[in-house]
Formats: sequence, structure tokens, C-alpha cells
Amino acid sequence: MTKTKKLVFGLSIVCANILFGDETVKLDDVTVSANKIEENIKDVPQSITVIDEEIVQEKGIKTINDVVKEVPNMITNGSNNGVQTSFRGLNLSMFTSNNPVVIYVDGVPYYDRYDFDPSLADVAQVEVLRGPQGTLYGKDAIGAVINIITKTPSNEWHGNIGAEYGNYNYMQSTFNVSGALIENKLFAGINGSFEKDDGWITNHYPGMKSNADEDRERKTSAFLLFKPTDRLSGKLTVTDNYSKINWIDGLNTADTTTPINSIKRDSAKNASFDMPTYEKVKVKSQSLNLSYDFDNVKIESTTTHKNFDADGDFDGDYISGTANDGLRMFDYTNMDTWTQEIKLSGKYNGIKWVAGVYADDEQREIGPFGQEMNMMGSVYVADVYAKPNSKTQAVFGQTMIPLMEKFELTLGGRYQKIKKDIDLTTYQTLDEAAMPGSPFNYKDEKTWNTFLPKVALAYKYSDSLTTYASVSKGYMPGGFNSFAMSGGTEENSFEPQKSTNYEVGMKYTGDNYLLNVSVFRMNIEDIHIYKAISGGTIFLTDNAKKAHSQGIEIDGKYFLTDNIELSGAIGLIDAKYDDYDTGVAVYDGERIENTPRYTANLGIAYVAERGIYGRFDIYARGETNYFDGANNTMVTANGAIISNLKVGYKIEDWDIYGYVKNITNEEYINLLSSSSAGMQRVGFNEPRTFGVGARYKF
Repeated sequence: MTKTKKLVFGLSIVCANILFGDETVKLDDVTVSANKIEENIKDVPQSITVIDEEIVQEKGIKTINDVVKEVPNMITNGSNNGVQTSFRGLNLSMFTSNNPVVIYVDGVPYYDRYDFDPSLADVAQVEVLRGPQGTLYGKDAIGAVINIITKTPSNEWHGNIGAEYGNYNYMQSTFNVSGALIENKLFAGINGSFEKDDGWITNHYPGMKSNADEDRERKTSAFLLFKPTDRLSGKLTVTDNYSKINWIDGLNTADTTTPINSIKRDSAKNASFDMPTYEKVKVKSQSLNLSYDFDNVKIESTTTHKNFDADGDFDGDYISGTANDGLRMFDYTNMDTWTQEIKLSGKYNGIKWVAGVYADDEQREIGPFGQEMNMMGSVYVADVYAKPNSKTQAVFGQTMIPLMEKFELTLGGRYQKIKKDIDLTTYQTLDEAAMPGSPFNYKDEKTWNTFLPKVALAYKYSDSLTTYASVSKGYMPGGFNSFAMSGGTEENSFEPQKSTNYEVGMKYTGDNYLLNVSVFRMNIEDIHIYKAISGGTIFLTDNAKKAHSQGIEIDGKYFLTDNIELSGAIGLIDAKYDDYDTGVAVYDGERIENTPRYTANLGIAYVAERGIYGRFDIYARGETNYFDGANNTMVTANGAIISNLKVGYKIEDWDIYGYVKNITNEEYINLLSSSSAGMQRVGFNEPRTFGVGARYKF
């Protein structure tokens, strides 16, 4: 352990020991909607991380990346090609673009890597439901669900505005306002955030913009909530988001022999690339939620429509001074999705239940999608146009049955049918002349039917202590290679990823502290992997036959006094491939890529409604394996410990604060994309950042 890391740990321990008081606070009951009905968190037989609005503001949580750092054994990787999530050994499925964690914002799903960062400007509570959630939440929730619940408006108009400024010319502004147009009947609200920074990397190539990794982002949302009667309500929500992410928070090198831990973030500060490199993402969505309360049953309908465009242009080899100067990669995608869920829920004689039907229709258009490169002095171009579409129909149900005095049995299941098809054409040219076999056409269709059961048993030992055990199935659909250049079904399709999950845990809530512990084991079949063939010129998703992950997750909170709070979480995991043969190398027994050996966070906070407040937090992640395609091996990157500090002052309706993130300027690698074609991209966490901000509530 370095001196810096020892210092950070030492400070946190010293702070925890010297802060003491006799006064205590009583923790309020926390209500969650994990089972699509409102329940006390102590009664839900699964591990859940809850982040309320106060914590969001205290910690400066602005993005899903920030949320993920609060969750044991969950990380996000890289800043290019969308947001890629890993949890308990489950990773992004590259050619479906789906993450193993699904986000819901008031019932609107976010799962695609290019559309995985909704606004948190109006958040009331974030519930991270750890473990497979397919029974109630559907086809892609094999790892977890991040359930975001927005604020409920009141008759009085309330809101807030805020602004921040930091180094690297970072600027952010937020606003949120809501209230009644017609008292008790019609409510409205609007919120938004605007963010920019110039980045920490300079491009020195003549004629190119010097701020290599500057980012721009806008997120806006508005709603109408109508309650014509005490039983009937409806909510219409529209969102319009835009982001432009330039370059990568890292570097590219043709040197694939340097050990990964010898590549340093300082080497990425100065870049030289000759073609614009960016991703622009535009997302527009609309949702309509209607609900009616009968005496014993509630019926609810949620309809969503979402359209997003992801336009990407990239330097062909991420460097200059090579034969590929002036050449580029490109990826243009449009997706249009409709979803419909009708759900009934109720409670009778202590039995809680929920049941419903679900359908979605996803139409995706990819193209142009490909790359230009120099081939023996000529310009070679591969360009793909594909339409990979998907339709899902499902029925689901779950019931929670009290047994005797202290037991509760949960039985659930989801039967779903997923149909996918693809219509693809690939063009290959050399100096604009068609190459042999071009164009290549590939059409295919597959249907998968599956049943996802769940069984859980909870034992309420006392009002303070609940224990539980659960068994459930996880599922992520298969799909097709959207960059196919030859072959048929066997070469260009992959099967669904399936898992069997076992979990036992306990939840304890005292007057001034809480503690949650869960132990899990997951057996994974046909795990989705991403590999290179033909000398690193063709990339595709395939299935590794078997893998497993097992570990323990602990999180808790302790109030030393009314104002002093300790909180923390740790996840330890052993995740390995059991049967993984790429045809070039065998990786049996290797740790699953993108899965740190551990993640942890620890924080101490002085909270106050008025006057000074502050908090000191550390975030740690352990060694992480990455797949090195250039050398057909797994490599291990070092972990790191990151420390953050925020201090503020609240006076009347104002909150004025300053912050420092990554105080000691620690670094770790969070992305490795390496191929035998001689291009290795390495991504890093952000260097030290600091700034000031103000927030006004009205």
C-alpha cells in the first residue's frame, strides 16, 4: 500500500474515532417499490441499495456512474462507445448493446449502452435492486435494476436552481420546479441540467481542436400529473436529452507489449490525432402512466416510446503519423422502441401479489457502420447497413405469502417470448472498387421462449432483524453479429446468456444504525463474450460455455450523533470462467474480465439543516482483469483508492459549497480494448477535480 493510500485510510479511521456523542437518531422506515408494490425495505427478500435525495445532494451524485460507485460489486467502464456496466461478473453484451443492469425512471427503461445516463435532476429516491430481476422487470435485467423514482408534486409550487464551476472549465447548471395548475387535480413540472467541460487531454495535431476530450450534455424533462378523482390518476412525461462526448479519457498505442500497469495516465494528457473523434447521442422519450385504485386491487398501465440517434465518428487508429492518417471509423445508429405493460396488484388477508402482461417492439437501424484503413497503399473500406429488430411478449406474476407468524414465502415467474431478426448488407471496397464477395447479405431470424422463476423465503426474527434466502433465474437474450462479413447462422448468432442465482442475507435496523449482509453464488451458462478473429480484423460476440461468480456484499450506516453519520459498503467477489475456449486460447480458471476483486466505499459526514456541513468519502476498487486480444491473454490492472471531500454552508434557502474529487490524484485503468491489429486503447479514471457551487431552493 502506498503512503498516500495509508494516509487516506488513516484519516478516515481517525475521524471515525474522534467523532463521538451521546445523542442518537432513530432511523425512519424506508419504503421501496422493488416488487412493483410499495413495501418496507426490511420485508423485501433481496439485497437493495437505497440512495435518497439528501444523499444525492450531499455526495454530488450527478450521473449513473456516480450511483454505481455506491453499489458493491458494480462498476462502469470507459468513456467511449457508451456506458458499459459490470456487476457480479456480468458484462455488456456488445452486439445487442444491452447492459446487464437496467435503469427505470418512473417505469421508462434505459438499457442500451448509448442511452444509459438519464437525468437525476428530479430524483426522490434511487433503489438499486441487486441480483437478477427478470421475473418482474424483464428480459435484460440479468444482473440488477436501478429504479429511479422522481418527486411527487404538491399544491404549492416548489423548486430549485443550481450552478457549479470547476477546473478544466467545468460548468453545470440545474433547475427543477413543480406545483399545481388546478389544486388537487392537475400538476405540472419541468427540470433540466446543462453540463460542459474542456477535459484534461490536449490534442496537438495542427488544425484540430485542442480540447481533445471536451464534453457537452443537456437533459430536460417535463410532466403533467392529473388526478380527476381520488382513485384515478395519470402522468404524462416527456424527455429530451443530448450529449456529445469527444475522444476518450485515455490513449491509444500501437505498442501491445508494454505491461498494462506501466501505462500511466500522464501519458494520455498529450494526444495527436488527425480526425474528429466523438459520439453524439440524442434521446427523446414519452411515457404515459395510468392507474386506478379499486377497493382491493390497483390496475396500472405504463406506455413508453423512445427514439435515440447515436452518431459516432472516430480517428481510424486514434493516432497520427501513420498510413491511416485521414481515415476514420464510423458508427451511426437509430433505435425506435415502444413498450406496454399492464399490471394488477393487491393485498388480501396479508397476501401481497402482482401480475401483468408486457410487450415491446424495438426497431434498430445501423449504418453507415465501419472503418477505412490503408491496405498496401490503397484505401480499404468496410461499411455495414443492418436492421436488427426485436419483439417481446411476456406474462408475469409474483405473490408474497405469510407463513405462520414470522415467515414469508415469495413465489414468482415470468414467461416470455423474444423474437429477433436481422437484415444486413456489408460492402467492402478497395480504392472505391468492389472487392470479391461484396456486397455480402445476411438475413436471419430466431425466437427464444423462456421461463424465469423466483423463490424466496424470509424469516422475520424480530422487528429489527430479517433474514432471507432466494433462488432465481437470470436471462439476457441472444442476438446477431451486426458486423458480419461472411458466414451464416452458426458464425453470426449467439445464444441467450442464462444464470442460476442463489442468495442468502440479513437486514438489521437499530435505533441509530443499520447493517445489510448478503452472500451470493451465480452459475452462468453461455456467457456473452466479445472476441477478435482473422488477425484482429473481425470482431464478434460469442458464447463461453460456463462461468461462475460468488461473493459477499455488506453495507451499512451508523449515526454517531444527530449530525454525524458513518456509511460504507464493500463487495468481495470471485468470478471465473469455467469453460471458455476461443479457438485460439483457453481461459478456463481465469477471472472474468471487467470484474474487480473488490469494490468499497466509506464515508463520514457532518449533516445539518442550517450552517456548515461536510463529508469525506473514499472509493476503492481492486485488481481487475481485461482481455488482451493482441496477445490472446488476460492481463490484470491495479486497483486504487480515491478520496473526495465536500464542505458547504446552508443559510436560509441557499446552499453554497466547494468540493475536491480524487484529492490525491490516484489513477486506475477502467478500459482496455486491444486487438492483434496493433491498436490498443486504454482508458483511465479522471484526475483530481475541484470546484464551487451554489443551490437555491424556493
